[in-house]
Formats: sequence, C-alpha cells, structure tokens
Amino acid sequence: MKQSIKIIVLIGLFAVMSNKVFSQMSVAYYASSFSKVGLSYHFSERVRAELRVYSNTSFEDLTPELVFCYNFVNAERYNIYAGAGVVANYYNGIVIPFGVQFTPFEKYDKFSLHIELQPTFDFDYSPLLQSSWGIRYRF
Repeated sequence: MKQSIKIIVLIGLFAVMSNKVFSQMSVAYYASSFSKVGLSYHFSERVRAELRVYSNTSFEDLTPELVFCYNFVNAERYNIYAGAGVVANYYNGIVIPFGVQFTPFEKYDKFSLHIELQPTFDFDYSPLLQSSWGIRYRF
C-alpha cells in the first residue's frame, strides 16, 4: 500500500509540473507543528492541485502530499475550499483539507492568508487532525 501511494504522488507531481507555468501557479507556506511548503496549479478559479512537502522532517522522512481542492465559495476577497489527497512516507494515507483563504490587502491581491483544518487518515496509525495557517503568493 505504501508503494502505491508513492506512485500516485509521483504521477500527480508530473501532471502538475507538465503544464505551462504562467498566472495559474502559486506557492504557499503552512505553519503548524509539521510545517509544509506547497506548489499549486490552478486549473480554474475554483479548482487547483497542490503538491505539499513537509519541511520539518529529516531527509529520510521527506513527506510529499498531493491534494486537489475545490473553492465552494469563490468571493472577491476570500475563498472557502475543501479537497482530498494522499500523503506518503512519514504519514501514509488520505488527507481531507478544509480551509479559508482571504486577501486582506486590496493593493496586494497576489498575496493571501489561509487557515486550514486537515483530517489525516493514516493507514498505519490512528487518524490525526492537523491545523495550520499560512501565506500564499499567486503568480
């Protein structure tokens, strides 16, 4: 099971990176006990794929996470989203992120802040509830 999750994450990574890079890309930082950095491709104003990597781990425990998110509320200054994805290595399982992303400064509309709650259903251990806050920059 662990090997199949790694294959799914790698396929998702290549799918995200094979698209042309222009205004639909964004980078994000998630601050929590296990901080993450993410690279997103926005397929539309509502749908995005994001590859996240846990940054507080040793090199052997480098943990990628691939999620697909959908903006249920897509307002001018904020979005409310939910998604689903997989995580492999330190955690091995399914993740379901729920979050709010908002742009507090109209002049700097490429920057946004986000708050996220993410249940993680690890195949090897008991479920885990992660929460984070962070910043996103959209190119």
